[in-house]
Amino acid sequence: MNRVVLLLGSNLGNKKNNIEEALFLIEHEIGEIKQRSDLLESAPEGYESENFYLNIGIVIYTLLSPVQLLHRLKNIEHRLGRVIDSSISNKYEDRIIDIDIIYFNTVRFQSKKLKIPHSAHTLKRGFSKKILHQMT
Repeated sequence: MNRVVLLLGSNLGNKKNNIEEALFLIEHEIGEIKQRSDLLESAPEGYESENFYLNIGIVIYTLLSPVQLLHRLKNIEHRLGRVIDSSISNKYEDRIIDIDIIYFNTVRFQSKKLKIPHSAHTLKRGFSKKILHQMT
C-alpha cells in the first residue's frame, strides 16, 4: 500500500460540502482515509480573489501509482464541477475543488502534470505548512 498525503481546497459555492463530496469520492474510489487535518480557511495565494479557501489535508492508503492517482483525482475534480486545470492553463483562479498530491511514500517524481513532493505546498504556501504540520 502506498501512503499518500493530499491537500484539498475549495473557494467557490458551498466550500465545506465540496470538500466533503471530494472526501467521500476519494475514500470510495481511491483508498481509505487514515488521517484528516482540521479545516483551515486561507486567502488565495498566487492570484487575487475575494473568495477565501477552505482547505484540508488527508492521508490515504492506495494501491494506485502516482500517475493513476493523478488521473483519478482529476476525474473527481471534473465530476464535482472543476472546469479549468491550472496545470494546463498555467494560471490560478477560483475553483470548486482542487486536490493536490503532496507526498507519495518517499517517491520523487516529476512530469509536465505532476511533481512529487509538491514543492509549492511544502516550501512556499503558509496554509499548506500549517496543515502539513498536523499530518506529521
